[in-house]
Amino acid sequence: MNLVALVDDDSIFQFTATRLIQSAKLAGQILQFENGGSAMDYLKQHATDAGKLPDHLFLDINMPFIDGWMFLEDFVQLKSKLAKEIKIYMVSSSIDQRDMNRAKEYQDVREFVVKPVSMETFSRLLQVA
Repeated sequence: MNLVALVDDDSIFQFTATRLIQSAKLAGQILQFENGGSAMDYLKQHATDAGKLPDHLFLDINMPFIDGWMFLEDFVQLKSKLAKEIKIYMVSSSIDQRDMNRAKEYQDVREFVVKPVSMETFSRLLQVA
């Protein structure tokens, strides 16, 4: 079953996304982080333990401390040390084309998802392969 990480300082998004994912039984476990720094610390701490690493990571752009862009810069350096591949989705309320284009520059970002994220979107992105 999927392990999903939500990296977002918006507690309403965290709550809503968790409820949607759980109600559709799309994940076995959901990790929640309020900023990119705490998420990065977790990944570094569990880099060699595939069972504790998320399969999917939903990453907000605008957060205090370490934002989504800073997280991605660190992730590029870390990913070769991780025990498994993590699928990253940028999540933002921004519909700014510059953000969308910038997200495409990162090969680790699978898709740019505009908030609010629907049940259908979560279902499509978290399909168990």
